[in-house]
Amino acid sequence: MADNKPVLKAQDMAEDVQAAVFELAATALEKHTVEKDIATFLKKELDEKYGHTWHVIVGKNFGSYVTHEMGYFTYFYIGPLAFLIFKTG
Repeated sequence: MADNKPVLKAQDMAEDVQAAVFELAATALEKHTVEKDIATFLKKELDEKYGHTWHVIVGKNFGSYVTHEMGYFTYFYIGPLAFLIFKTG
């Protein structure tokens, strides 16, 4: 992807966790091209690193209304792809 700098739209997440999510998203985009595969990679990595249960939505067009665990929500873009990532207890 030409411009892989994340553009943060909304967040409720510690800076270190946010930085890790951005890094994992960049890695996912290097390894995968299919949105479902990008989301699967991110979910598995986040579940392993920060415990269960993470939810990851990746795409160019979607609506959402979610409830998340406090301190574990982020919504950002990398290029044309939106990333909605959050954890539930």
